[in-house]
Amino acid sequence: MGDIVPFPARPATSPATPAQTLDGALSSLFAALDAQRVALAGWREALSDLRGSVAGLEGSLIDYRGRLAVLSGEVDSLGRTAEALSRAAEGARPG
Repeated sequence: MGDIVPFPARPATSPATPAQTLDGALSSLFAALDAQRVALAGWREALSDLRGSVAGLEGSLIDYRGRLAVLSGEVDSLGRTAEALSRAAEGARPG
């Protein structure tokens, strides 16, 4: 079988003092808060971009609705014209 390789020994360290532990914890906390600030700024920027996109979409939908209303009126008018032409054609038939 193979040889068993032991894990390397860790260098001996002296136990941390309470002040060192507190300094390390505060340093980690401040780093996390800084990362959170950056992430929050990015999130706010994304929300602002989304707000602009939604406003643009709203404007486009309002325009589309107006165009559909105009088109509906034109289709109704063409339908009435077609019915009138059909009636006129029926009346013009010989017989």
